[in-house]
Amino acid sequence: MSQDQSSQVFIISDALAGTGERVFRAAIVQFANRELEVKRVPHVRSQEQIDTLMEEVRRCREPVVLYTLVESKLRQYLQRQTEAIGVTAIDLLGPILDRLSEVLAASPSEIPGLTHRVDSNYYARVEAAEFAVRFDDGKSPKGIREADLVLLGVSRTSKTPLSLYLANRRLKVANIPVAPELPLPERLEEQASKVVGLTIDPALLLSVRRERMKSLGMLGASTYASQDRIAAELAFAHRLFERLHCPVIDVSHQAVEETADKVLRTWKTRRSAMTGAPIPSPKEWS
Repeated sequence: MSQDQSSQVFIISDALAGTGERVFRAAIVQFANRELEVKRVPHVRSQEQIDTLMEEVRRCREPVVLYTLVESKLRQYLQRQTEAIGVTAIDLLGPILDRLSEVLAASPSEIPGLTHRVDSNYYARVEAAEFAVRFDDGKSPKGIREADLVLLGVSRTSKTPLSLYLANRRLKVANIPVAPELPLPERLEEQASKVVGLTIDPALLLSVRRERMKSLGMLGASTYASQDRIAAELAFAHRLFERLHCPVIDVSHQAVEETADKVLRTWKTRRSAMTGAPIPSPKEWS
């Protein structure tokens, strides 16, 4: 039997046809010892494409057409064309959209590929969160080359929470601790357009660090929570910020969300000024 005469299932979609194939696979396993040839036909968004496809469908023996098309006019056209050539066609998405329209008293947007866009955003956020963990607290200098944004600051200036919060905006953020004895990544100046410095009120930092050391049972065991140490670290950090000519955000008495919004606005403006790249639209990093 020739290829053109074989029994075949056509899965037609205005996106990637993955949803239709998953539904088909879930159904066909209920039929023992039955295997059908499956052909995915993605990105069908015009009547002309349907007409061309119908010529192929017509040549097959007992073809079945499954389709997930969000545009109602295109669904209706496909249904008419399959009826005209006597082919079984199953609309997997239309009845659900119609029923939801009644329940929600609203019309669907009929924009193809929205599921894929949602998935892309989700995976971009996961990737950004993994990046934030991998390059947290200066773990690898390679991070600054791959990062969208680099946070510099002394210990307890919310670098890690900010990195993870901004990851939810799909930003890859590396953060680097600043202290006189800590080496800085090589060629940090070359990444200056990505850098935002973080500072904090000395008295507040003293209180935060003392609480941290107290929770660890180490209060008084080191200079980490001393006024002199904090003054020295902040002075060193500000000299570094001046050398890099980077903007500085004060995190004192601010929620992570507030600081993140300030960092994001500052970064976008600086990125545009230093690289000539356009400022991303609000939706791009929303």
